[in-house]
Amino acid sequence: MININSTEKIVFTKIIPEMGVFELRPFDLETDCSIIHHWVNKEYAIYWGMIGFSLEEVKAAYEKILEHTQVYIGLFDTKISFLLECYEPSEDIIGNYYEVEEGDKGMHILVAPTENPLRNFTWSVFSFIMDFIFDKPNTKRIVVEPDARNHKIHQLNKKAGFVFQKIIELPNKKAHLEFCTRKDYYNALKKTKL
Repeated sequence: MININSTEKIVFTKIIPEMGVFELRPFDLETDCSIIHHWVNKEYAIYWGMIGFSLEEVKAAYEKILEHTQVYIGLFDTKISFLLECYEPSEDIIGNYYEVEEGDKGMHILVAPTENPLRNFTWSVFSFIMDFIFDKPNTKRIVVEPDARNHKIHQLNKKAGFVFQKIIELPNKKAHLEFCTRKDYYNALKKTKL
């Protein structure tokens, strides 16, 4: 994890009790690609689809991603700890696989590798991101399309209230199409607190 001192670019902050301070800032192509390059070349990030990419290839990929996606770096207690991609499904290939509705938002999440995992850290990141996306009143539903083999993310999605729709064959993967409305998410949060 890398420290950051500037809070000028922070777009969302939340304190999660018994965990710490989570923040989001916009992704910086010039300074953040080397960090992301390190993450996506780790075995745990196989579903990100960039294992074996050089730094230049990661940078080129993110230049293209940034054309239609909002990308953020997530901080935990001022340390770079996760990546968030938010996109409009109508402008993404996923829009060809279901009937996009007004207020749909897509997301991808990648958590930094760590040698000292914190209990419930990934869930804290996940719920923080859900809070961020649903903080915008025009967001009605979050859409995800994780790799069908990625069982860890399926468990997190279910815990957050995502509802499985169907398996779809994307050009680069077989994926689960799942939706989560604001109501689904808040109902799921109530269950996690019981």
